[in-house]
Amino acid sequence: MPLPIIAEFLWNGIPSFPNGWTILKVVLAIAVVALIKWSSTGASNTSERQMHGKIVMITGGTSGIGAATALNLAERGAQLVLLVHQSPKDIFLVDYIEDLRERSGNELIYAEQVDLSSLYSIRQFATKWIDNAPPRRLDMIILCGSTLTPPGKPRVLTDEGIEETWMVNYLANFHLLSILSPAIRAQPPDRDIRIIFAHCSSYIRSPPIEDGSEAMKKKEWTPSKAYARSKLALTIFGQAFQKHLDAYKRPDGLPMNARVIFVDPGYSRTPGMRRWLTRGTLWGLGVYLILWQNAWLFLKSPEGGAQSFLYAAMEATLGRGAGGKIIKECQEVNYARTDVKDEKIAKNLWENSEKLIERVEREEAVKRALQKKEKEELGKSQAPLVQASATSTTDSGTDSKKSRKQKKGK
Repeated sequence: MPLPIIAEFLWNGIPSFPNGWTILKVVLAIAVVALIKWSSTGASNTSERQMHGKIVMITGGTSGIGAATALNLAERGAQLVLLVHQSPKDIFLVDYIEDLRERSGNELIYAEQVDLSSLYSIRQFATKWIDNAPPRRLDMIILCGSTLTPPGKPRVLTDEGIEETWMVNYLANFHLLSILSPAIRAQPPDRDIRIIFAHCSSYIRSPPIEDGSEAMKKKEWTPSKAYARSKLALTIFGQAFQKHLDAYKRPDGLPMNARVIFVDPGYSRTPGMRRWLTRGTLWGLGVYLILWQNAWLFLKSPEGGAQSFLYAAMEATLGRGAGGKIIKECQEVNYARTDVKDEKIAKNLWENSEKLIERVEREEAVKRALQKKEKEELGKSQAPLVQASATSTTDSGTDSKKSRKQKKGK
């Protein structure tokens, strides 16, 4: 490549340079693009903390911001427990964990199957976790798992009959932390326990929450309202959960060492954002690919979005004082709504959530019992047929042996 350019200069001379005005416009354009990209990149985490030996539980740790956070914590030596939807034997999950171990140089990375759209799956995991004496070590819980319904798509219910956005974004976290609460409170006083919630500024646009029952109503449901409402409910619950922890009197008389922290990572190029922008359609994906440079320019990378999570996990000052703080761009900010700390709303939301979980779990237990009974009856009805088939096979085998012996005798 350099030889033709040098030959061109020798034979035809150096071409004329553009005039100063053209150069100025190009420089200004480059400066504007660089400024926009710099501002959209966001702040970087500068805090460091010794993570070796610490056990970190993460939801949503296999994609987007959760995956970037998991990689950074693994590189610092943390033992990760990834709560994933698929089975730990799934070949793609096995490859992902092996790749994560190789990239981080950390072998202490494991996966537990927890379906955030199923109350039964969450209870199975959480009860197994706390059913241990002495209590298992747990230094940090990072709740990155969330979902959304793209604009224009219909309302989706889980297999248990709960609106999907409300279930995954709020109720799953409520259910998980409610069961894990004894394990959190039982941690020794010298540990710095942090429960980190993935926050979003969409909660500002959410309709008011009374007791959470409005989330189960189909009337006036829209994807944006459902997502914003779930984030507002999560914020209200997080504040109430901090008070729940603070109210616990430790046997050693020392103050509570667990703190709730909210993190707003900003707008990032995550699978969820891509799903929202593309409206969950192929034509939308085509438009996204054509205009990908705009997404690159105005949205953070997943690694950029993870910086505030890393700050919340490692900043020393967040391990002292009151919990319930919100972090954005690696610094503490104020809440945009006052009702997130309303005790009456929090109490109504908490009680209604417990009632909903109790009702759904009772109904699902009845369904599982009926299914088990049907399988047992089906097995009993098929048993005589299987036995008769086995008997006929044995008889035919015996007859064939007799016929062979008779032929040999002849």
